Amino acid sequence: MPSFDIVSKTELAEVDNALDGLKREMATRFDFKGTKSTVTREAQVITIMADDQMKLRQIQELVKAYFVRRKIDPNALEFKDEERAGGDMVRQVVNIKQGIDRELAKTIVKGLKESKLKVQTAIQGDELRVTGKKRDDLQDAIALVRSLKIEQPLQFVNFRD
Repeated sequence: MPSFDIVSKTELAEVDNALDGLKREMATRFDFKGTKSTVTREAQVITIMADDQMKLRQIQELVKAYFVRRKIDPNALEFKDEERAGGDMVRQVVNIKQGIDRELAKTIVKGLKESKLKVQTAIQGDELRVTGKKRDDLQDAIALVRSLKIEQPLQFVNFRD
């Protein structure tokens, strides 16, 4: 039976490339000269340190712009609340979304079931497997999932006939 997987993965190498470009631009921009603003990444977390709220907003926009340049969906970023750091600094933690969590998986499964398409959906850890008897049904399922208003980038991989 034909099947495919729905996953949500972000290439961390591309994230590193985007952040390197961002750091180069911050080093050359006049408004960041003499500031202590930094952007660092550890595992799935990006930490932004800025001198004030205005610089934090500028860095957020730069992060999104560099993600788009590297062909990474900026919806893969989950900006947490900003907090005060030492001195007058402001810190913000940004999570990089990886995998499909239970709530999103249930939303996708519910949407596929309500559509009355002849496909079966199975949640397998942080991904979904969709199987059906016909390839056309699977292509309709992909179109349906794309039409759902999901705030996380999804990839359709492992299509088997």
